[in-house]
Amino acid sequence: MPSPITRYDTMPIPPIEAHTEWFDAGVVRFGVEYRVLDQAIAAAAATEAAVGGDRADPASFDDRGVSIHVVGRNEQGELEYLRFDCFQEDPHYHYVSWRERRNEMLHLDPIAEGDPVAWALERLRTRLREMLTRAGAAHVASRVDARAVEAVLPRVAAAAERARSEHTAASAARRAAE
Repeated sequence: MPSPITRYDTMPIPPIEAHTEWFDAGVVRFGVEYRVLDQAIAAAAATEAAVGGDRADPASFDDRGVSIHVVGRNEQGELEYLRFDCFQEDPHYHYVSWRERRNEMLHLDPIAEGDPVAWALERLRTRLREMLTRAGAAHVASRVDARAVEAVLPRVAAAAERARSEHTAASAARRAAE
């Protein structure tokens, strides 16, 4: 049986700061970004090597949706450890271990899991520490303030919905103009 985990040979494409709204929750920050991922964007992105054996095929990239970035803070700075790509065609999430140079991606089944944004927000609410530990960030997970996370999640949810709505409206306007 094939593994449900894709282990990429590159680390994730970094968020585009100008398109990302950030929310602080103690030792973690959540970034909400609407991503358009296509061949040109993937080819232009600066990525770092990882230990996985699976190659991403930029020619197959053609998706879009809300991404929720989970960044942990420590004395060395900030690193992204989790990413939820709530894409229209292929929703998935990443465990990112910088120490082990690992970028593991797991697909979501939107039929079974429902709305990927709602699913991601529920994971942040109920499984953040465990997921950070799985990503190799136990040093961050042990210091997560659940109350700070719970307090900021409504703003993260509102930003995700706003990003999705704005891009849906912009797409509709482009189609109408054609």
